[in-house]
Amino acid sequence: MSQPVHLLVLISTLPGRGQEQVAAFERLAPIVRAEEGCLRYDLHQVSGEPDRFVLIERWASRAALAAHDASAHMVEADAAGPAFRAGPAEVIELDADPLA
Repeated sequence: MSQPVHLLVLISTLPGRGQEQVAAFERLAPIVRAEEGCLRYDLHQVSGEPDRFVLIERWASRAALAAHDASAHMVEADAAGPAFRAGPAEVIELDADPLA
């Protein structure tokens, strides 16, 4: 049986452009959440820092994550990101089981 995949994605926007990240996420989130294998897809703003975000993702399997990454809506979103992002997002994969 396939293990779920847990990701933290650290995102920084150009100064003053955080709202563009929020708007892009609001358009994309319903589509992603409807994907097969999407268990969680939530964006959080870093407290007190309007241009920094953490995206929390959980996928049922690596295959589901791979399908998500290759989807037309994600290819389009990735192409649009440089207009308001300060650089590439940092993707951190977590171990499936929490410690303690």
